[in-house]
Amino acid sequence: MKTKLTCFIVPTLLAVSAVEAREYHVSPTGNDNSAGSRAQPLKTISVAAAFAQSGDVITIHAGTYRETIAPPRGGSSEQQRIIYQAAANEEVIIKGSERITDWQKVSGDTWQAIIPNEFFGQFNPYNDVIKGDWFNDRGRDHHTGSVYLNNHWLVEAESLDELEQPVSDEPLWFAQVSDSQTTIWAQFKAINPNEELVEINTRQAVFYPEKPGMNFITVSGLTLMHAATPWAPPTAEQVGLIGTHWSKGWTIENNTISYSRSTCITLGKYGDKWDNTSADTADGYVNTIERAGKNGWSDVGHHVIRDNKISHCGQAGIVGSLGATFSEVSENEIHDIHVRDDFTGAEIAAIKFHAPINSLIKNNHIYNSYRGIWLDWMTQGARVTGNFLHDNAGSQDLFLEVNHGPYLIDHNIVVSANAEDPNWFLKYVYANHMPWNLQRSVLDMSQGGTYAHNLFMGGIMLRDELKRDTPFMAPNSTNVIGLEPIKGGDSHYYNNVLINRGVERYGDESVPTSFNGNVYLGEAQASSLDKNAYVAADLTPEINVVEKEDGWYLNINVDESWAGAIKRSLVTTEMLGKTRVTGESYKTPKGLNFRLDHDYLGASRNTENPFPGPFSQNTLKGKLIKVWSKSAE
Repeated sequence: MKTKLTCFIVPTLLAVSAVEAREYHVSPTGNDNSAGSRAQPLKTISVAAAFAQSGDVITIHAGTYRETIAPPRGGSSEQQRIIYQAAANEEVIIKGSERITDWQKVSGDTWQAIIPNEFFGQFNPYNDVIKGDWFNDRGRDHHTGSVYLNNHWLVEAESLDELEQPVSDEPLWFAQVSDSQTTIWAQFKAINPNEELVEINTRQAVFYPEKPGMNFITVSGLTLMHAATPWAPPTAEQVGLIGTHWSKGWTIENNTISYSRSTCITLGKYGDKWDNTSADTADGYVNTIERAGKNGWSDVGHHVIRDNKISHCGQAGIVGSLGATFSEVSENEIHDIHVRDDFTGAEIAAIKFHAPINSLIKNNHIYNSYRGIWLDWMTQGARVTGNFLHDNAGSQDLFLEVNHGPYLIDHNIVVSANAEDPNWFLKYVYANHMPWNLQRSVLDMSQGGTYAHNLFMGGIMLRDELKRDTPFMAPNSTNVIGLEPIKGGDSHYYNNVLINRGVERYGDESVPTSFNGNVYLGEAQASSLDKNAYVAADLTPEINVVEKEDGWYLNINVDESWAGAIKRSLVTTEMLGKTRVTGESYKTPKGLNFRLDHDYLGASRNTENPFPGPFSQNTLKGKLIKVWSKSAE
């Protein structure tokens, strides 16, 4: 949770009708033939879901549940939701895995389990190969299943021979499936797996409706883990460990969501006969968008994803193609996303959205991930504000791809380039002639964006994209009104602080980008268009991320001379004007005018001459600034 100077928390109101609503209780000691009362609880969440009607509450009591919840219906409105919640102060764990206790030792630290195929039912994740549009398997098979030791996953080997080698820091597993049985080998260093908690996947998802249109559902206070999820491209149904499946108005809050082979949370599209058929076609995604418009696109989205702990997702923490419109993603801690780099492809990021129209991405803590936030196609009316990104060592922290705007990127702390090894991706990039795809704070391959009061340690790359005509929408809607290529420019960079790496170009802009009031320190090169820049090549502030028991701190040594060196303007809706392509003014996702007169922590700014970067001058009086609070366990 982000720390603010003035901080209060408004609890979620579980709005139910006192007359019509019913509360169902679930407990591992319950009975599915019972009434579902507190005194006579049900045993499984799925049975409670089958009973629950609009406005009802399902309260789940402490224990471990091994099932997939596929809600057969949703609520009728924002006020008449169906709520799935953990009982107060009780730990509820729902897993897509089953425990295995009959391992046999093969040799050394390698053990074997032989499991009848009937154990898996209709879905065997050890025979389910990851594939799909824009997926690169790097020349080998990857399966959706995993093996878990004390809740943490092992690494899938390419061959059984690898398990004959000594156990490394990342133990391996391998599986073979015949007509009748599945054999799994796994490395367990100096332990007996039958005496530990060892689990294998048996379910594709943990909380995911079978059909679209399950609207107005709340999922609160649960621990959800261990899903054998498939690859989730923007042109196919996106199945997550938990997902909304082309629905409207979900709230996913205060959960711990982890260990999904591909994606943890999906706000994605429905499935159809064109799934995974579009990667090699020039207009494949445009056709997907056109079909979505005829399939109820205007009636999905409007989700709230907040205060969750999301980690250990092989592809993405939160992903959504077309289904994240008008949504809020806030106060989430997201880490360890695609850190193994065993396969690759598009859609790999802590947050990856196609068409975040009028969406708000606010106050999230993203670290130790391959990429931070990637907004791709139709980012219009969106805002990315107050996010803390560090130690993401693979590609960009912020990637804005083929959008026409308007969108606002403000008050973000982006310091991954200060990681110990931020450029392990370089060999791949240079081998594939992609110099624009190096580790940077921002890859701006869009137009119509404003970047204001951010701290960027890794520089900014600006580039065009003339080979793709991409859509833009009528204001505040999902209605496509035109397509244009990205010529570049028509964006604004105001009052940012750039350290060690400045502004670079790859391609030409037909419309200039506006720069004003930025600070360039150390080796950061100022843009030639920035006529009101403060450049100090001999000054490189000390900046480090410090983790403590109560939260994360930014250790920053700032020269207060930045304040009066140049005159800066307050960034407002009025000063920015309208975007060239969409003709829209810069406003908040709620359609209100904005004034950037408060800093990252909520402190007031000097509106006559705002201090650059995410903090006001008063906030920087102290060298160590608390930027993210750890919630109580």
